Amino acid sequence: MEKLLCSILDLIYRKKCYFCGKSKYSIKMCPDCYESLQFSDFIPNRIINNINIYSCGVYEKNLQKLIRGLKYHKQKELAYYLAKFMYEYFLNLKLDKKFQVVAVPLHKNRLKKRKYNHMELVAEEFCKLSGNIPNFCLIERIKDTKPQYKLTKPERMQNLSNAFKINPAKNLELPILILDDICTTGATFEEMINTMRQSGLTNIICIAASSPC
Repeated sequence: MEKLLCSILDLIYRKKCYFCGKSKYSIKMCPDCYESLQFSDFIPNRIINNINIYSCGVYEKNLQKLIRGLKYHKQKELAYYLAKFMYEYFLNLKLDKKFQVVAVPLHKNRLKKRKYNHMELVAEEFCKLSGNIPNFCLIERIKDTKPQYKLTKPERMQNLSNAFKINPAKNLELPILILDDICTTGATFEEMINTMRQSGLTNIICIAASSPC
């Protein structure tokens, strides 16, 4: 009777895949849906001030739903799957060095409203997979910027001007890997790179989980 009750409870409370709705594996992203994610080419999506910017995939289909679920719908468990996708892309770049990993920071007002920085969750999982070191204290966002998605490239750059500040005492003196979810014009990466360069930090690469194309 006890075994029967446990089986019924397992059936009722099994997790459904956030993407296809199936509960076969009782996880948030089933293997079939994860395997549907496709990598972009393993070359820089763009180069900003001699810094390579990579994009792991195209912002569409399940990758778009993965990012949006994590970012806007409090699906924190999805951080692992986005980190895994980015880590597997990262492996193909064959960068044989240890990095301090920086997540694009949120302003304290945005963080208070959203309750968490989704890219810090991703960066933590990424570091567990890769053996790199998270460093969320190196750079902070000191300007409460407007959402970027409706702005043109010049408007994005103006919006982000002087948005970040470096904490030199928190530098781990390792190459820097900046992680973000979407790279549209590259404005956020560019402003972070410029801020870091002003503090003498130039050994940087950037990886976004996605780009529009």
